[in-house]
Amino acid sequence: MDKTQPTQNNVKHRQGFALLITLSVLAVIIALTTVLLSYFEEVKQDATESKALIQADIYYKNITNIFQGFKNKKTLFSVLYSTALPLQTPEGRFSLQLHCEPLYKGVNINWLGLDNSAQKAVYSSVAQELFEAIAQDYNIQDPGRLYEMLLEEIGGKNTLVQKEQSRLHQKNGIISYKQFSGIISRYQFEVDDPKIGAVPWKKYFSFSPEADKVDAQYSSPELLAYLFDMDVSTVEEWTSLVDNPVEKSTLENFVRENGGDYEKRKSILAGKTFLEAAECSVRYAMADEQYGFRFEYIQGEAKYFEFYGKQ
Repeated sequence: MDKTQPTQNNVKHRQGFALLITLSVLAVIIALTTVLLSYFEEVKQDATESKALIQADIYYKNITNIFQGFKNKKTLFSVLYSTALPLQTPEGRFSLQLHCEPLYKGVNINWLGLDNSAQKAVYSSVAQELFEAIAQDYNIQDPGRLYEMLLEEIGGKNTLVQKEQSRLHQKNGIISYKQFSGIISRYQFEVDDPKIGAVPWKKYFSFSPEADKVDAQYSSPELLAYLFDMDVSTVEEWTSLVDNPVEKSTLENFVRENGGDYEKRKSILAGKTFLEAAECSVRYAMADEQYGFRFEYIQGEAKYFEFYGKQ
């Protein structure tokens, strides 16, 4: 009887956790549906690009207002990170899908441009070492030129793109993956490097100038394997336990149990602190057409809205 008790307790813990997630998902869906449907009638008549932009702006403002109204941000974003929320009326007149990802789950690409002061050395060194490791692993043809182009963009000195042509250039630094991918495209055109397209940059870097920590709880196995000098398959086993929180140890314990040096990277990691920083994308239907936009939500503030137009 004693041997079966822990198993029964684990089952109860898992059932309780699953119920909590289910209730959280329902709460988010109900809140979003109630508010967004109330605005649907205002913008349903026309399907022009300008009307679609107005509709996107309404959705953007009301989604972010809903975010601000949730007191438990950790529960809210834990749900949004694991579930793309589809919202649709029964008659199909309105449909919207909201998907969010942790904004700081990678090494900040802007750390490449930090100076070498003692205070910032740990950040610049990890970014530079990661960039060099990627260049070697993926056989980038001219990493020096790519590095130079990134520094030009981070420092606001890039003259290859007219700043008035893009909202992305309203401030120095790389503020989105879209901006970063533009640099990669220019590098590929200039150098004619066929290898560059195979690099999964999003698995290693984040693209927000505000990031001062890595939210390693949501980092890719590839990044964690690099940071702690571990085998990626070992890390994948640990990350696969996301649906079994009772069995999953903390990152710190996992790294130490598998011979990694957690202390070496501790200063750049968020640890147990919840980082309220998300990148959200929204796809919505209007007059049989699909439109989309994205934005960032950082510490209660929404910013960097981008309208993608017809998808």
